[in-house]
Amino acid sequence: MAGELQLFRLCRSALGQVRNYHSSANLCAAAAAAAPAQKPKLMKKVEVYRWNPDQPEKKPYVQTYEIDLNDCSPMVLDALIKIKNEMDTTLTFRRSCREGICGSCAMNINGTNTLACISHMDRDASKPLKIYPLPHMYVIKDLVPDMSNFYKQYASIKPYLQRKVEPVAGKEQYIQSERDRSKLDGLYECILCACCSTSCPSYWWNGDKYLGPAVLMQAYRWLVDSRDDYTRERLE
Repeated sequence: MAGELQLFRLCRSALGQVRNYHSSANLCAAAAAAAPAQKPKLMKKVEVYRWNPDQPEKKPYVQTYEIDLNDCSPMVLDALIKIKNEMDTTLTFRRSCREGICGSCAMNINGTNTLACISHMDRDASKPLKIYPLPHMYVIKDLVPDMSNFYKQYASIKPYLQRKVEPVAGKEQYIQSERDRSKLDGLYECILCACCSTSCPSYWWNGDKYLGPAVLMQAYRWLVDSRDDYTRERLE
């Protein structure tokens, strides 16, 4: 009797192990079935303008990379960051906010001056993505243009509020009506990315004399501001 009882206990233990095994196998199978299927690779060519000032004997050239669109976020800036982080750390470009606010990542994408952070990549893998620096600007390196002249021109218009009589600090405000304030709509939003100015042929050929669309618009923004007292001086 004692032998039969011991045999029963052994059988019950073995049966429990079998049940646990099948239960674990079922859980693994269920997890595998629930896991999303891995997307096939969708490779897209990215053609990027390259130039290194440390190698002056080497002319500018276009370097081609390939990225998997199914393994990359949708914006052009995402592709550039992926290339720099995973393929080529020497690739140089500006970036900052990634929200279309700072204007740092302005460049020429597929023939259009725009911001890389708000430009969606075409999902058509047969069409290469072509990226160049802003046109007709001196290039510091790769996709980084020299903005020195642009900012110098911007500074020349004195882009700040000028008053002949300053209000008493803490006691007076710069009063402006809603109507006058509405005149600034469409002007103050400019982020000085220089996309418009570097799209202008007149600015290409006469950038040393012509201020360009962006700076002229900024000048107008201060001319129409009812709080500014130097309208005549600005026009002169």
